[in-house]
Amino acid sequence: MTDPFICIKALRRPRILVRAARFGLVDYNRDRDLKKLMKTTATPSPTKAIDDLLQEEARLENTRTSGDASYSIAHHVEVLIALMSELRLLPQGPREVQ
Repeated sequence: MTDPFICIKALRRPRILVRAARFGLVDYNRDRDLKKLMKTTATPSPTKAIDDLLQEEARLENTRTSGDASYSIAHHVEVLIALMSELRLLPQGPREVQ
């Protein structure tokens, strides 16, 4: 896995999507929301969750930018909320910049 913090910094999303996700952070419940998003019965580790959420977010972004009618802004915001919340659970030690 590449460094998730680098992946997140590289994301460029519409400001309204990011703002909506930030508002949702307050109500995020890891056990309830992550299980629903990932369609699992057990709550995965933050590292596993972030890997899967990054893949899902990339798929949603592709759908959004292509203009596909199946795009769900609500689902995209839910994924961003989970991604932001899971990132907070990772250790934040000093990182080497390359």
